[in-house]
Amino acid sequence: MRAGHPRRLAPVVVAALVTAVCVTLGTVVAQVRVQQDPVSAAGGDRHFALTWGASAERQGAGPAERSYRLVVRTSVGGNALRIRLTNAFGEHPVTFASAYAGLRLQGAELVPGSNRRLTFGGQPSVTVPAGETILSDPLPGTVAAQSDLVVSLYVTGAQGPTSGHGMAMQTSYAAAGDHAAEEAATSWTDAMSSWYWLDAVSVQTSTAISSVVLLGDSITDGWASSTDRNRRWPDYLSRRLQAATDSPVKGVANEGISGNKVLADGAGEAALHRFDRDVLAHPGVSTVFVFEGINDIKAHTGVTVDDLTAGYRQLVDRAHAAGKCVVGATVMAYKGWYEYDAAGEAVRQGVNDWIRHSGVFDAVVDFDKITRSPYDPQALLPVFDGGDHLHPNDKGMQAMADAVDLNALRCDR
Repeated sequence: MRAGHPRRLAPVVVAALVTAVCVTLGTVVAQVRVQQDPVSAAGGDRHFALTWGASAERQGAGPAERSYRLVVRTSVGGNALRIRLTNAFGEHPVTFASAYAGLRLQGAELVPGSNRRLTFGGQPSVTVPAGETILSDPLPGTVAAQSDLVVSLYVTGAQGPTSGHGMAMQTSYAAAGDHAAEEAATSWTDAMSSWYWLDAVSVQTSTAISSVVLLGDSITDGWASSTDRNRRWPDYLSRRLQAATDSPVKGVANEGISGNKVLADGAGEAALHRFDRDVLAHPGVSTVFVFEGINDIKAHTGVTVDDLTAGYRQLVDRAHAAGKCVVGATVMAYKGWYEYDAAGEAVRQGVNDWIRHSGVFDAVVDFDKITRSPYDPQALLPVFDGGDHLHPNDKGMQAMADAVDLNALRCDR
């Protein structure tokens, strides 16, 4: 299952990232398999909160001596920006010889003066062993909410499988050689549709502000929404939250993986297996939004209502143990999709009845109810159908985001 226009940012309307401190060349090696946030609070009334995230999975071999210009969209604004680089699925160490963060003007071109060097333990390069992740040092300066942030990496020594997010629904760029420091688009001639090695960005903000992680599959990942226009349902939700003056939840991380399941590995690690890395290891997260299950159901593997709801219970229990609230969403209709059958539909109906009435989740959003056809409740409403009878189009994505009660995302746990 494969589950607004690119914004021009003029220098006068964005807060530029200020120059990082010059440091001596060197390399620092990550020391932990999944690096936990070393600073849960920045001191006083400030802490770090997740502003962007994308779940990593195993990707093909990554060429060495190559630069990657990765375009991502911030949700919450703040200062002291940090990135997380992952080699979770690599089989060899990978060296990030240089890393920069800037603001996009258009395409691969950056706002002049915005591109700033990132450091790791005070050093400008870092080698990350296989299976590990690392956080950059906080970068002085601020970045605004709803900005096109560009992280540029010069990668050396890459061998074998890489770690990254395959279906970005966003154009990024690559170039041979080291061009990470450049702000012009001249060298960045290779367009690509995936994010490599970068899996999270956080900023320092008020302790009153928190983030929500959206754990999902290709519908959350944005398949059938418009590429390069930020029209996934998490994007619409992020804009709603940013505009809501009474919501403390401002950060949104899209942790959807195309084809992902709750119970079994396949298209990425199962939600149960990636939960620590994709949810609990991130800073400033107050709420988890669980919208998965259609791939478990439609795959004809014999998954039952009891199997899937037991998986949901595990996710909820682990989130609650970490002090986070959990919102659950019903599984949407899929009649007309090539794997649809009566047995799978019966499981979907049973699972949705449990989601609505079990009381296990702290809140429930009924995506099924608001997207299904009133004339054929087993199918998507045609105006929301992206064309394959499973994935919503832009209108469907917006309807999903509009159906979320923003108060349901508040967490006092």
